[in-house]
Amino acid sequence: MPTFSYSRTIHFPDTDAAGVIFFARYLSIAHEAYEEALADVGIPLGQFFSDQGVILPIAKSEASYLRPLVCGDRVRIDVTPTRFSDNTFTVDYVLWKLSPTEKRAAVMRTEHVCLDSSSRARLALPAELAAWVDA
Repeated sequence: MPTFSYSRTIHFPDTDAAGVIFFARYLSIAHEAYEEALADVGIPLGQFFSDQGVILPIAKSEASYLRPLVCGDRVRIDVTPTRFSDNTFTVDYVLWKLSPTEKRAAVMRTEHVCLDSSSRARLALPAELAAWVDA
C-alpha cells in the first residue's frame, strides 16, 4: 500500500506542563491519521466505528519518542497498514517534524484484531478494510 500522509499542527492541548507534547498524544495523533487514511479510501467513518457486529480493537501499541515537539510545530504522519493474518493487521506510523528541516519525531505501531462484537470470536477482516490493508 502506498503510504498515506496526514499533516497537522501541534496545539496547546497536546502539550504538558513542560510545554512539550504529552507522550499519550503521539498515539492519539496517530489515530487521527489512521481515521483520515480510512476516509481517504472511502470507508465511511461513522459506519466503521459503530457497532455493526464487528469491532477492531487495538490489541497492542508501541511508540518510540525521538524528539520533543512543542505548540506550533508542523508535523506529518505517514500511515502504512500491513496484514498480519486473516483477522489481524498492523499500522505503522512515522511522525515527522517538518521545520526547520524534516526529522523523525516518533515511530509508532498499533496492532488490530477483528472480532465479533457479541461473542468476541475472531472474524476475517471486512472486505473494504482488507482492500485498504492489502492495497
